[in-house]
Amino acid sequence: MTRGKFITIEGGEGVGKSTQLATLREWFAQTNRDVLFTREPGGTARAERIRELLLENSSEPMPAICELLLMFAARSTHLDNVIRPALQRGTWVVCDRFTDATYAYQGGGRGMDISQISILEKLVQGDLRPDLTLLLDAPLDLTAARAQDRNTAAGNIDRFEREQRSFFERVRNAYLDRARQEPQRFAVIDASGDRESVATAIRAAIQERLDG
Repeated sequence: MTRGKFITIEGGEGVGKSTQLATLREWFAQTNRDVLFTREPGGTARAERIRELLLENSSEPMPAICELLLMFAARSTHLDNVIRPALQRGTWVVCDRFTDATYAYQGGGRGMDISQISILEKLVQGDLRPDLTLLLDAPLDLTAARAQDRNTAAGNIDRFEREQRSFFERVRNAYLDRARQEPQRFAVIDASGDRESVATAIRAAIQERLDG
């Protein structure tokens, strides 16, 4: 059986990932392709509980290394119990964030040693990497305004969303650095446009890189 394709969608707060994932789900539903949508951290009952720990606002500070280890703990159970089995049976997997987010948020945002992240990546993932990573990118002024509107509507802000602008600048720069380092895997999508123009660019990247 042909292995399924592994697509990840990355980007900082307010780039429109949730909107585009919903649009992408509708597009794939019109095809005969078997596609699984999942997310990180999360994707399994155990990983979702870890997600709650990572996002909750608490009076107890979370050391950066604790945050990093929790990310990979959630990823380990997600990979072994959901992603790898799906790929092996020929299902395409679309994941809302993956290890590039760890390099961006914990590496770029928190300033953690990239070599530590790389060690955990190899330990947890082996040689598994996404076939295509769609990086949604837009100027920080725009994404910050979008994120603020979203959080106001939702009525809550998680632990990461409370970070300062400089944190998100480092996250964005780390994402773009990774895209420059691996242009064969990354497709950088201009997320500053309207919903349909961004969706069209995403579909084009998938068709060009994976279907064509």
